[in-house]
Amino acid sequence: MKYEILYKPAYSVLKVELEQRESIEAEAGALMMIEGDVEVKTRSRGFLRALTTGESLFVNIYVAKSSPTTLWLSPPIPGDIMYIPLDGSRGVIVNDKCYLASHGDVKHKVVWRGLRGVFGGGGLMWLHFTGIGGVWVNAYGSIVEREVKPGEKLTIDNVHLVAMEDTLEYDIKRFGSLKTMMFGGEGFVFRVHGLGKIYLQTRNPATWYTRSRR
Repeated sequence: MKYEILYKPAYSVLKVELEQRESIEAEAGALMMIEGDVEVKTRSRGFLRALTTGESLFVNIYVAKSSPTTLWLSPPIPGDIMYIPLDGSRGVIVNDKCYLASHGDVKHKVVWRGLRGVFGGGGLMWLHFTGIGGVWVNAYGSIVEREVKPGEKLTIDNVHLVAMEDTLEYDIKRFGSLKTMMFGGEGFVFRVHGLGKIYLQTRNPATWYTRSRR
């Protein structure tokens, strides 16, 4: 499997070249174009999972019937795309709205964030990916990759999280005083510490969705 991320960083698209019988799973609605012959399988995530994560109810699995077959995938909002490899030694937690596609022997489950996650603007759930393969994530704006070192503590606005390695620990806290929370535009934040990488988007996607409804 080969891939390219084209037209970075503002209007990125993912181009994946599959050999015969290779496959990729993608978020429903992400397909832009197919070059070649594929078999498409649609799998349900389950109604409750889709409802609580805010994801699409279905995902599509594309299996190449001929070689090579090229898939073009496009995220719903303008911004960057990044590939996060998985080697089996550690997993990655992904903001459900930032998941684009995955491949390999990769499994995912829902991670409960608690009600504070809702008030913080990040939703009830995240997705936890483990296995051998990789995950493509998308963002609104560019993606900042940051290595968190032991002893460091980062305070991050919920909506800017794209993904983080599962070796990191986090908790969700109120930001500042009650007045700051209500009128300062921040509300709840999450604090990260430990050892691992974190990926942040440089723009607040809530502003995009608000503008697109006008």
